[in-house]
Amino acid sequence: MNKKIKKPELLSPAGDAEKLRAAVRFGADAVYLAGEAFGMRSASKNFSLEELYEAAEFLHSLGKKMYITVNVLPHGGEYPALTEFLREVRGARPDAFIVADLGVIGLLKEEIPEAHIHISTQASITSPAAARAYAALGASRLVLARELSLPEVEHITKHCGIETECFIHGALC
Repeated sequence: MNKKIKKPELLSPAGDAEKLRAAVRFGADAVYLAGEAFGMRSASKNFSLEELYEAAEFLHSLGKKMYITVNVLPHGGEYPALTEFLREVRGARPDAFIVADLGVIGLLKEEIPEAHIHISTQASITSPAAARAYAALGASRLVLARELSLPEVEHITKHCGIETECFIHGALC
């Protein structure tokens, strides 16, 4: 039986609009980026709310995808601002949110029930059991731990039941 192989998605980070355009120019199918808060890539300039909307419009007009990282591990006092941020970015129609925290997963399910949730590499998924647990929580994709070998990636992917993603060029974004 011949199983159809899905074309891999080339996903690239973008810390600002210039890097976003470069990623697309060099073949990215999708770009992940962060707002000015709630993303782990704090060394990047990141995107204002207006720039997030502009990025979404640009990417979607080209048939590309935009994933917003909300991969921080927020403390309790940060949830009101995080809730407001999610409400504000919903209208940009991001293709998915990349998250690492169980509380953020729950908040996304409340605020944007239609959202696709990708579990960040920050969650360090290293086993099919962990992968299936995140799938049960509603994740649609898992970004596997960066230190896994190729046979480990293959094993988890075969046994988790949802899409997997892995870093192919080093351990940094």
